[in-house]
Amino acid sequence: MPTAGHTGAADMGAGETAGDSAARDSAARDGAARDSAAITVAELADALAGQEPPTLLDIRWRLGGPPGIDAYRAGHLPGAVYVDLDTQLAGPPGAGGRHPLPATADFEAAMCGAGVQAGRDVVVYDEGDGTIAARAWWLLRYFGHGRARGGSARGGSARGGSARGGSNGAAGNGAGQVRVLDGGYRAWQAAGQPVSTADVTAAPGDFSAEPGHLPMLDAAGAAEVARSGVLLDARAPARYRGETEPADPVAGHIPGALSAPTAENVTSAGLFRPAAELQARFASLGVEPGGGPQVGAYCGSGVTAAHTILALELAGIPAALYVGSWSGWIADAARPVATGPQPGRAT
Repeated sequence: MPTAGHTGAADMGAGETAGDSAARDSAARDGAARDSAAITVAELADALAGQEPPTLLDIRWRLGGPPGIDAYRAGHLPGAVYVDLDTQLAGPPGAGGRHPLPATADFEAAMCGAGVQAGRDVVVYDEGDGTIAARAWWLLRYFGHGRARGGSARGGSARGGSARGGSNGAAGNGAGQVRVLDGGYRAWQAAGQPVSTADVTAAPGDFSAEPGHLPMLDAAGAAEVARSGVLLDARAPARYRGETEPADPVAGHIPGALSAPTAENVTSAGLFRPAAELQARFASLGVEPGGGPQVGAYCGSGVTAAHTILALELAGIPAALYVGSWSGWIADAARPVATGPQPGRAT
């Protein structure tokens, strides 16, 4: 009998080598990760035709506008409810950044108003590449959508002292999943799927928000990960280097952070790269599945960094989100700032 962690002949098909078996197992893990975090247009169309269709949330939003509700009213997936990032997926801006974590009661009310049901799948989408929808994915996971009824899906807390929350593991049995539509509204339209212009009022949901089901960093935790782990900056390279800053009053990056633009998580068509490509990308940054240093991610205000957390999950790598991100970091003038292409010395 093979020992735990090893593949024996009994586990392999006829003519299959150990290498074939390992590749098969790796593919199965990659597929499970994708199933838990992303869904294709064809898969969503099938799910919507089934007996228990998922709840659809439209999360379109652009930095600087125009408002996402305009795009929603021009056309959206049939049955989708519009959710506003600024008012429903974030708290009021302030010391915690431009898009701080919403209060638990506020997020619960927003999701119930959008029709989110415990135990029912949710699919979130934006205009294309998922960089905005990932914020809703992360929040729903963080606040417990997907936990088993009557229990908690929490894992151990993230390493680093100032990180809070559970692991990025799969949801409990019998619980609804939350996934991002790969390619978003553009991919749905391009596939010839139906769209609607009707405003949708959802039947009230019964979602119960319980924080702490994904790891999260505060400013001290982000500084610690920059010192002893790998802190990824998901913004565009020019913002990382401090050459431009369109949204915040100070330019630069957290000392010790590595530039990892979230745009590189997807193909030119706005689809997530295959797991093997994502693993190679993150390996080049010193991050690999199966242990290693603690990983964190931040952006300007905790929105697009959630996309990097999602991409890391697709690659099989748990990571913590610094929700306050750059806008929260610079709210305290005493915190150090680095500029230029190099990470700088973490303090």
